[in-house]
Amino acid sequence: MKEYSIFDVVGPNMIGPSSSHTAGACRIGKAANKMAGSHMKKVTFLLHGSFAKTYRGHGTDKALVGGILGFDPDDERIKDSFDLAKEKGIDFSFQERNLGDVHSNTVKIIIEKEDSETLELQGSSIGGGNIVINEINGLEIKFTGEYDTLIVSHTDKPGVIAKVTAVLALYDINIAFMRVYRYTKGQNAFMIIETDNEIAPEIVTYIKKTIPEVPQAYLVNIK
Repeated sequence: MKEYSIFDVVGPNMIGPSSSHTAGACRIGKAANKMAGSHMKKVTFLLHGSFAKTYRGHGTDKALVGGILGFDPDDERIKDSFDLAKEKGIDFSFQERNLGDVHSNTVKIIIEKEDSETLELQGSSIGGGNIVINEINGLEIKFTGEYDTLIVSHTDKPGVIAKVTAVLALYDINIAFMRVYRYTKGQNAFMIIETDNEIAPEIVTYIKKTIPEVPQAYLVNIK
């Protein structure tokens, strides 16, 4: 028997008419914001399926831009997100695109930063404001954002996972779920670590400074 949460019945607190098309879209955008940080120059939203067909009418476009700006789904500023993004000098556009065999409410967000770094993140809004992030920079991954999530980009070599988890243990952080993804053996990989405790930003900074095999780490909290 399927279990239903209160969010499946009444939906989350949000701006806009649809938990799937606005609240979920905003959370996907916010996940991209957490990974990209500041200094975004250009953002392209590739909209798939139902997102592509109804994004203007359901406010998906404004919700996605609001998420990119770091807003929560119930933030009143979402209504003015286009103007606020332009004030920050962020160029954004929407394109309809077939992203393949994915959920109908899926978007791929391509962020170009001022330092020429590019980030690609793909996520699906699966109902009730809930989301699944299923791709980062072309690598298939999976996390929901329901927990504090530490995303660690690292070299795929023995001992790196132990070093990262030892830092979390040092700060008394309990791991709820952990997955490791890699492009090819011995090259770049990602750890996706979801925790029961709140992860302070200084922990992420400590990991990057003390573990040479970790060029980048991101903290994603979109609850």
